[in-house]
Amino acid sequence: MVGQLRQVLPRRGVGRALACACVGALLIAWSKCAASQDGSPEPREHSELDATVFAPFHAARGERGTQARSAQSRTFIVRLSYPDEGRPHAVRWTLTLSGPGPQGAVLRRWSGTEQVGAGGKSVNLPWDGRADADARERRMLAPDGLYALRLLAVADAGTPREAQVEQQWQIQVQRGASTAPRVPAFRAGLLQLPSLDGQPGYRIVYANLHSQTRHSDGGAALNDCHGAQEPQTAPFGPIDAYKYAQDHGLDALLTSEHNHMYDGSDGTNSTAEPAEAKTLYQTGLAEAAAYTAAHPGFLALYGMEWGVINKGGHLNIFNSDQLLGWERNARGELLADVATPKSDYAALYALMRERGWIGQFNHPAQTGQFLVNGQPLGYTPDGDAAMVLCEVMNTSAFSTNDGETETRRSNYEAACNRALAAGYHVAFSSNQDNHCANWGASYGNRTAVLVASPAAGMSVSRDSFLDALRARRVFATMDKHAQLLFTANGKLMGERFDNHGPLQLSTHFSNDTGRQAAAVAIFHGVPGGNGSVTQVSDQAELTLTPAPGPHFYYARLTQDDGNIVWSAPVWVNQLP
Repeated sequence: MVGQLRQVLPRRGVGRALACACVGALLIAWSKCAASQDGSPEPREHSELDATVFAPFHAARGERGTQARSAQSRTFIVRLSYPDEGRPHAVRWTLTLSGPGPQGAVLRRWSGTEQVGAGGKSVNLPWDGRADADARERRMLAPDGLYALRLLAVADAGTPREAQVEQQWQIQVQRGASTAPRVPAFRAGLLQLPSLDGQPGYRIVYANLHSQTRHSDGGAALNDCHGAQEPQTAPFGPIDAYKYAQDHGLDALLTSEHNHMYDGSDGTNSTAEPAEAKTLYQTGLAEAAAYTAAHPGFLALYGMEWGVINKGGHLNIFNSDQLLGWERNARGELLADVATPKSDYAALYALMRERGWIGQFNHPAQTGQFLVNGQPLGYTPDGDAAMVLCEVMNTSAFSTNDGETETRRSNYEAACNRALAAGYHVAFSSNQDNHCANWGASYGNRTAVLVASPAAGMSVSRDSFLDALRARRVFATMDKHAQLLFTANGKLMGERFDNHGPLQLSTHFSNDTGRQAAAVAIFHGVPGGNGSVTQVSDQAELTLTPAPGPHFYYARLTQDDGNIVWSAPVWVNQLP
């Protein structure tokens, strides 16, 4: 096509200049519509199916502040969106309510099919607090306890990009006195615990480790943000993001720009200059370092979000000093510093391990993403060394909420559990994937990192922060005021160790605003077994003797407002 266009250009003068400009525009447009290997148009980023369910944790409140009736009624809201260049698709969805408790039976089921496009659809589902939908059984109230809501949404199979989304959240039914578990508290700040004698002190750094600015497809003003932006067209860049996040109380922000948009295109810009793409990445690194140096107490981080969602999966690379990519311009020049084959995760992990780069699985799906040898979230030793975090919960990437009240929230615990069961040693993280100019403000969720306490008067450094990520000293929280600690025989979450005899698992929790625990669960799985991850206790402390071999355990605590906090796992090799 390029050769055909060049044959019709005038030989000289203004006419040729105008024609060149037109050809450039045509090349860019052509590149954005370039076909994939199977002949279908290459999809734009963020064109996949999105499905969330908003489930109020408590029943509606009465006029005098008491809970509404004995029915415990509330309304669930299923939200569906499928941008896909504006084409509507039939999306089949099912919402089930099961409980009480993790082994509870399915009590209610709602389902339907909606024609869904970029504008999205919302379905309101009133629940009367009863365990049986049959009108003849109106006396059967759901007993007190925790219930699970599970949403499954599947796009019609007639599209080039069949999609499936699964979400799960908890709700509480409570008419009588609370039966919340006792969870030991500790002094806020995670400085020292008697069970951690000999351990250094730690400072909690509350971070958002997933966001975009104008360097890729983010950075739009809130009154003008309607999804992903055309790359490098929005007004706000990394410096604006760091200042906003610091002003809104965050300790750290990572701006993670899409690695394949440094050419200024969501597709491949055939006229792009490699030097401009590489210089922009270096500018971002320099701006982050300069902002950190000029603002003690705040850590500005800059990295990349590598990959594509369709037939791929996004992951963040936190500490690469080079831009990675696969796109080339019309002259065949690589639009990056280092060539990395698109969607080849095994090769990427090997490179990351070789270079000492670490990463995070972003909004992972259980199917179709991070494929290695055809397996979703497929395990490799290189990937295990390089990948340190897995996003367990995010707020909507396109939220314009700046009051921390966003209700479109996604849960990826099942996918992260699949990674753990495959053998990955990853801690949970919780971020916002901000594309609008509300970095860290759409909700109160954070990735909380336990960084070794710096010397008096010193700020947390980038190196010490990265060391804490490598050690998996992390908890994911939906409440920026929460602190969670999980230990095994006094060893801190994130650690790997050999063990003889009994294993004592302990959960400690505090909240600066006085929130209490409504429920706690300890989960168990076998790394490398590719099996299920199951709840083994509903108490904060558990003593057991594991079977010989490898195990992992983690704690999930639900606050009395429904916000959840996840610990990092501990990995135990039980010796005979």
